[in-house]
Amino acid sequence: MQRKQFIKITGATGAFTLLGGTSWLLQSCNNEQNKKDMLSNALKMIEGDFNTPLPAPPLFDLKNTKSFEAKQTPVEILKGKKTNVYGYYEGMLGKTYIVNNGDVINLQFTNSLPQVTNVHWHGLIIPSDMDGFPSRVTEPGGTFQYQFTINQRAGTYWYHPHPDMLTAEQVMQGLAGFFIVRDEEENALKLPNGESEIAFVIQDRRFKESGEFDYAPTDAEVMTGFFGNYMLVNGAYNPYKEVKAGWNRLRIINGSNARVYNLAFSNEQDFVVIGSDAGLLAAPETVKSILLSPGERIDMLVDFTNEANNDFFLQSEIFNGGGVQGREAFKIMKFKVGDKSNETFTLPAVLSVIKKINPSGASKTRTFDISNASMHRNDMKDSAVAKGTGKIKMGLHGINGISYDAAVMNETITAGATEIWEFNNSSGGQIHPMHFHGNHFQVLERSGKRGIIATETGWKDTVLVMPGEKVKVITTFSQLKGKYVLHCHNLEHEDSGMMLNFQIV
Repeated sequence: MQRKQFIKITGATGAFTLLGGTSWLLQSCNNEQNKKDMLSNALKMIEGDFNTPLPAPPLFDLKNTKSFEAKQTPVEILKGKKTNVYGYYEGMLGKTYIVNNGDVINLQFTNSLPQVTNVHWHGLIIPSDMDGFPSRVTEPGGTFQYQFTINQRAGTYWYHPHPDMLTAEQVMQGLAGFFIVRDEEENALKLPNGESEIAFVIQDRRFKESGEFDYAPTDAEVMTGFFGNYMLVNGAYNPYKEVKAGWNRLRIINGSNARVYNLAFSNEQDFVVIGSDAGLLAAPETVKSILLSPGERIDMLVDFTNEANNDFFLQSEIFNGGGVQGREAFKIMKFKVGDKSNETFTLPAVLSVIKKINPSGASKTRTFDISNASMHRNDMKDSAVAKGTGKIKMGLHGINGISYDAAVMNETITAGATEIWEFNNSSGGQIHPMHFHGNHFQVLERSGKRGIIATETGWKDTVLVMPGEKVKVITTFSQLKGKYVLHCHNLEHEDSGMMLNFQIV
């Protein structure tokens, strides 16, 4: 890290008073009183009146539509004010894709934004040239043909931009959408569907007085990740959803840049986890709360039978977030439960067949140190950020002490190989949801008190690594050869260098 950059960061530590976070700078100073003072002034969530109906992004018609577009349009999120948002249609977010295993996707993408961009199909196992590699971007006014086959199990996936050093800004502006895959195994379970199957993405935002998004992270905010104080669900501020008094299926994406949620219901009722990032679990897991980090998804069943004609909330509860997060409980959205339903549903005892990967078959174990900030700074002149706003600088974060460089191949992997990857945050003070492209994995073990949680008993593509933890995952890499990336899904961390390249050969 360059000396001038270090001085600028140390001069910016006052911003932590707003965020309520700690950082490697504070830890190195070891000033406990300063930490307490900063934590006492955390950014507070501003709750709305929960009187806006939950919007459902329109369905994408794959049979009759052969193109889609990233564009900017004005919408009303806060009452009486306009926000210019990015979206993949007229408004914030994108249309929802619902496809079947085996379907072929063939769509022309047009970039109508003032910045370079691309599309990453998060969780899909597709060729590397379709995956949204950070330096493979579409220029403003340009087009790109996305063509690939859906060759994976049913699950809740999503799509969002992934240009080098512009991902955080473009996701914050609104670019994200659902990509739901169905298959015969899931269809046979006859899970709640139609009006009882509800998909939503939760995101925190800040607003200027004018109504525009307020996104200009300081270096200190890049260290912790950027947090908002307004909760949006499917682009609506603290909405409500009318539901039947029976079983409902909730598919939830954490689409926030950095915020982790400890999801629970205000009436303290149980919910049943049936799926995670890459589809169904082997068996249902009943819990009262669960952590969901950026990039992760949860597929849950909730029985609202006993709440007929009542209102209650989905909320985030207090949790131990390493001093940076989890210090405040807040409501996310309201559920308005109607009359009891005549529909019947029996929870299956078995959901899916998941073959566990035997660690003894792993040909290699790779360890990735995610504890410390990078001590290198890349030259930005050739990066995509040079063609955008340049709000986030490289070099504040890294993996194995190295900041991201699109031209450097960090790891080489043999197609079809089984490997164990360990993410070591044992001496770190930041939360890191680690995600890699082009493959799914299974969580083997986590050091510390948390152990493996319900959403980690199935297939994953993103795993939450808290301060002080080590997490081991195992995967058998696909036969799709080419370049992919591993990165932290705290998007400020990613854009400031916490990403590396790997190549399957």
